[in-house]
Amino acid sequence: MFEITLKAVSEIKRLLNEEDIPNAVLRVRVIPGGCSGFSYEMGFDDEIDETDQIFEEDGVKVAIDESSYTYLSGGVLDYSDGLNGTGFKINNPNATGSCGCGSSFTV
Repeated sequence: MFEITLKAVSEIKRLLNEEDIPNAVLRVRVIPGGCSGFSYEMGFDDEIDETDQIFEEDGVKVAIDESSYTYLSGGVLDYSDGLNGTGFKINNPNATGSCGCGSSFTV
């Protein structure tokens, strides 16, 4: 399972509308790199692979490839627009640690 908060859904819809790509999915990946070993990568995609895990909330679709889902299972995609930073954040129960800046994690 992978959850998408309503704040994240709202921001994804806003971005899809702004970029005029209403049928795109948000692709979330885990890639090697960063201070702690792995980092997240997100971007819009118009293709879905048959092995992708697809999660949908209020019409917004998030695609996660098979190998990334191993690291993201049980996670929550959220969006913050507060004083402590603006942007998407993944609350990942599989991460055992993260770097000081919070942009990478270990498992």
